Amino acid sequence: MFQTYTSNTRPEDGPPRLAALRAKLDKAGVTGYIQPRADVHQGEYVAPCDERLAWLTGFTGSAGFCIVLPDCAGLFVDGRYRVQAKLQCAPVFTPVNWPEIKPAEWLRKACPEGAIIGFDPWLHTPDEIETLEKGLKGSGVVLRAMTNQIDALWSDRPSPPDAPAYSHPEAFAGLSSLAKREGLAKALRENEQRAVVLTQPESLCWLLNIRGGDLPRVPVMQGFAIAHDDGRIDLFVNPDKTTSIAWDHSVHIRPPEALEPALRTLTGPVRLDKTTIPLQIVHLLRGADIEIAFMQDPCLLPKARKTEAELAGARAAHLRDGTAMVEFLCWLDEQALQLVADHEHRVTEIDIAQQLEAYRMATGALKDISFDTISGSGPNGAVVHYRVTENSNRRLMPGDLMLVDSGGQYLDGTTDITRTIAIGPVGAREAECFTRVLQGMISISRMRFPRGVAGAHLDALARYPLWLAGLDYDHGTGHGVGAFLSVHEGPQRLSRISTVPLSEGMILSNEPGYYAEGAFGIRIENLLAVRAGRVPANGDARDWLEFETLTLAPIDRRLIDKTMLTNDECAWLDSYHQRVESLLGPLVSEQAARWLKAACAPL
Repeated sequence: MFQTYTSNTRPEDGPPRLAALRAKLDKAGVTGYIQPRADVHQGEYVAPCDERLAWLTGFTGSAGFCIVLPDCAGLFVDGRYRVQAKLQCAPVFTPVNWPEIKPAEWLRKACPEGAIIGFDPWLHTPDEIETLEKGLKGSGVVLRAMTNQIDALWSDRPSPPDAPAYSHPEAFAGLSSLAKREGLAKALRENEQRAVVLTQPESLCWLLNIRGGDLPRVPVMQGFAIAHDDGRIDLFVNPDKTTSIAWDHSVHIRPPEALEPALRTLTGPVRLDKTTIPLQIVHLLRGADIEIAFMQDPCLLPKARKTEAELAGARAAHLRDGTAMVEFLCWLDEQALQLVADHEHRVTEIDIAQQLEAYRMATGALKDISFDTISGSGPNGAVVHYRVTENSNRRLMPGDLMLVDSGGQYLDGTTDITRTIAIGPVGAREAECFTRVLQGMISISRMRFPRGVAGAHLDALARYPLWLAGLDYDHGTGHGVGAFLSVHEGPQRLSRISTVPLSEGMILSNEPGYYAEGAFGIRIENLLAVRAGRVPANGDARDWLEFETLTLAPIDRRLIDKTMLTNDECAWLDSYHQRVESLLGPLVSEQAARWLKAACAPL
């Protein structure tokens, strides 16, 4: 099994660690310190040795930061994590609703004039620090770059990851690494740039057609790279990780400690993505008087626009993953029936996560799960990114809603699917909320839109049925998904703040939800691929795009209030279920095929 269920943090560890950090800051002559979730690579996911925020606060979410002051410690978390933060952290940490409350605004109110706030420049981007400095202008509060203040206190800090890297076949990538590097070099020359510094593992692995095991659930190798305008690549990584890879003559392996000297020898302009580059690299280049050109990481958009081989792989992965989901949902319905008939029957959230992982492993192709399965029943389903542990493990009860958000990593694709399942009869309130979430998901799935439209233009369509009832959810409607890479991929998103135009080949999740704290959670998620759209009869002859639904698994019809659906919504769901049954029915066990036929019956 890939997933474990132990608690990695304890609330009671927070107060003594916070006290030790405050004593260290006092000796260093600073008022406060900012500890982010990020590591030096500025990705969403971090290795165990870089979980500094979790070590300090107990909070294990994938986004957030803590500002430590002498008399308060603000833990800044967004709407996905506010319930989780209250459960995981001691009262010495005060949750702050971010991004509604900006860190500069909070510091202005909390700090005296002349306060000095320290930060590690390897763990922050120029964008972050510039925004913070702008917000603090005129306040008398100043920022000071300093060495990391957590590492010296963390006595049992894990060792850095050392998993071997391996080649990712061109048959799955659809494009050779050499072709990708030539395209990157051409982009640099067109922008009159001599080199680009790459820090994000997903960019490195995509560019070089390699994968690794340095991060949990994300098959990447961590490292830094300098890509030159002539196609050369200097890759800064432990050479022992790369011994199985046959590099061509243009890829040069350097030890990590060679990065700083190499940066100082570059000829500018050097391209940096100010939203992902560590600020320390900016300091190093400016200290050597090297011109900097701030532009987006040149790997992001090409990586997001999947090749035909990657799209074919995604379809194959979802077909395989769908068979595992059908076997699992059939099993779960059996458990629910036994539970309703016999209240002593015992099935827990951990049982559910383990059973689902076992069905995925039975495909013979699973390399890892794509994230720790969110297996939340009843009130635990309202914790958006709930991670079940032995301490929180809840037994299912009749009338529960069971939210299961999970995915698999396969060589040909990455999957991510959420289904909310009724455990016996549920109330009218749950059915109404489920139906509104379903209506939003269908709205996105059916959408046709002209080229140039971004996620911000579509996000409200998923929320509209909820908004009519005065309901909403505190997360984006969808994120990008990689090809045997990170299950969360940018720059594309379905979100109120995403201005990146959608284009062919991008894969996104479509996952509206609703969460009633202390009662239940609902989320329905399919993955979508952007493709060229058909021009409707009598429609404008312009460049249209639409979505192809990749995910294959039934949606629980028992939770739908059919009277709320329009004819078009019913037709979409019936068509989707017909496709699911026709594709998966021949591939699953006889028992699961019978269950699938009933689960996919027309409304």
